[in-house]
Amino acid sequence: MAASTETQLQSASRESLADAVRRLDAVVDSSAGADLAILGDDLFAVERLLESEPALRRHLADPAVAPEARTELARRLLEGKIGAAALDLVSTLVSARWSRSIDLLDALEALARRAVLGVAEKDGSLDEVEDQLFRFGRILDREPQLARLLADRSTPADKRVGLLSELLRGKASTVTTTLLEQAVRSPRGLALDIVAGQLAELAAARRDRYVAHVRSAVALTDQQEQRLTESLGRLYGRPISLQVEHDPEILGGLVVQVGGELIDGSVAGRLAAARRGLPT
Repeated sequence: MAASTETQLQSASRESLADAVRRLDAVVDSSAGADLAILGDDLFAVERLLESEPALRRHLADPAVAPEARTELARRLLEGKIGAAALDLVSTLVSARWSRSIDLLDALEALARRAVLGVAEKDGSLDEVEDQLFRFGRILDREPQLARLLADRSTPADKRVGLLSELLRGKASTVTTTLLEQAVRSPRGLALDIVAGQLAELAAARRDRYVAHVRSAVALTDQQEQRLTESLGRLYGRPISLQVEHDPEILGGLVVQVGGELIDGSVAGRLAAARRGLPT
């Protein structure tokens, strides 16, 4: 499987993307699915604009240009053409520091994909979307001629997207179709089966945002699990489901992992922290 956008980026770009993803996640958690669909479309539209206008992209990512000037240019060009939420995220991106101008394009694509997947987060269909994307990638792997037709940039993008729409009609959700249509319209040099696999992995990662992996030294009662679920839901601002594992080795307390964040409230963890603090 090809590396994700985040692992390919250099340090400055990774930090800028991570900050933008945190902002996007806050928007996803507080927005309705219909609004996220519009946000995703807007971000994809900006990506296509900057892909077709490399001089503009280079200017918006140029560290020699003041961030305020880059933001002002982006707002002047895009205000009234995309929604306020998309404009705010684009402003965040162009004011950040990027190692290469192409990284700005990668970041727009990454945020747009997450926004579209946010629709599935809201309606609970991430499992279905992940499965559809994975299966479509396998179909393309078995049907190289089809993959070539969808990737042939000598054919107008609308015709390639039309072919894809016929293939997916009645077989894929709106979210899956939107993500794959954008990949066909703007393949960015990657084979479509690879892109489908990357999207399936991203869907799985987005689903994991809603799962708390809990290790407990003792079995939790139903009431304790309910209280923990409610507390984590308030902390993260979104519904959380628990996966609880009995782990006597942590001695007491809990270890909770939600997405990439670890909360170690175990006795073993506190002892380890105390040992690290002892003078050598």
